[in-house]
Amino acid sequence: MTGRRPMRNFLPFRTRPVRSALLSAGAVAACASLAVGCGVVPGTTGGSGDAPITVMTWAPEKTAATNKPGMPAMAKAYARWVNAQGGINGHKLRVLTCNDHNDTVGAAKCARRAVDEGVVAVVGSYSQHGRSSLSPLENAGIPYIGGYGVTDDEFTSPTSYPVNGGQFALLAGLGEQLADACGPVVLVRPDSLVGDTMPVLLDAGLGTEDHSAVTDQLAAEDATEYTTASQKALEQATSDPSRTGCVLPSLGDRTATFMDSFRRVREDYPEVRTGAVLGSVDQSLIDATGGASGPFEGAYVTGWYPEESDERWDTMNDVISEHAFGDNRIDAADPGVQTTWVAYTVLKAVVEKLGDGEVSAETVRKALDDGLEVSTGGLTPTLRWRFEDLIAAGDFPRLVNANVTFQVVRDGRLVAARNDFESVLETLENAD
Repeated sequence: MTGRRPMRNFLPFRTRPVRSALLSAGAVAACASLAVGCGVVPGTTGGSGDAPITVMTWAPEKTAATNKPGMPAMAKAYARWVNAQGGINGHKLRVLTCNDHNDTVGAAKCARRAVDEGVVAVVGSYSQHGRSSLSPLENAGIPYIGGYGVTDDEFTSPTSYPVNGGQFALLAGLGEQLADACGPVVLVRPDSLVGDTMPVLLDAGLGTEDHSAVTDQLAAEDATEYTTASQKALEQATSDPSRTGCVLPSLGDRTATFMDSFRRVREDYPEVRTGAVLGSVDQSLIDATGGASGPFEGAYVTGWYPEESDERWDTMNDVISEHAFGDNRIDAADPGVQTTWVAYTVLKAVVEKLGDGEVSAETVRKALDDGLEVSTGGLTPTLRWRFEDLIAAGDFPRLVNANVTFQVVRDGRLVAARNDFESVLETLENAD
């Protein structure tokens, strides 16, 4: 029993007239709901003056499952940085934050608040409840820039502008990375809609080298210990004595809890290796679990961006140092923090492109749809969201960046396994 649910099938937004109709409908709904004209809506700026630009960043905090407090904290630090320099194109940046509490009600509340506040965009955010959070934004025509990519809705919504390939690209890339290196592969993941996509994408990556399918093992996302789950994973991973197996924990914030149990019981089993996607594992977790002597030594890790020590992160690190005021929610190695930085880089490029013109949800969306190219200083490929730029791989019609990075833990440090990005586009297209 695998516990898998079928992947959702979507009709890709493959023609501009369809997408334009959807966006037009959203704009009409926005005007009706706010009882104003379609010029400047509350919280946005017009073509004259230097009124603040209001945006929102949301993420779950202080919940029993996955939390991403560094994302809204990074957004606030970014605002302090640009405002200290006079704002963006003369406009001060006003950042609202919201806790979606990892549930559909909280996600919907955050989205409705964004609409009520008239934000010009939701930027660099995380939610496992894509439909609840994105539907109100679609109705109001508000762009969603640089979500974490944890739900398929972020790659189907016509008002979503992803900056990476999401969890889908990470899992496909991890499968590719492990295909040659591992014997039996065991995935330990939550029993959830988000978790259900994981084995499918891992199998697509493993299949690039005709590797056997992953063993799909469900576990509670909010458990306080994982002794039984660790034993079961180790039994499966060591089932082939001729090859070293791999265990892949993907339990969000509970990955650390799993590894604590795993470390205690692994001595009773033959050697195995570990693997993970960034977000489940980062340098702070590697350090906390023993560094070079811990269970992550030799682990294979797939990420979206260069490793944290890469000089391309220097500006972000300077901003954290100078404008986060010691906020310990911000970890520069956290891909959520990194995604927020990239997403705000996109927002800044849009506002600068608009110049003296109106800055509103509509004009921001139009600039993105019309082919604005955004350079992120090498942290991603150049980003662009014209209809013809959408890669539209499989169930991901809004995908524009299918690149990942391969990393490995050596001597307790997370370092690059290869020097450049790797595209997993073909793997995603073959995911079934």
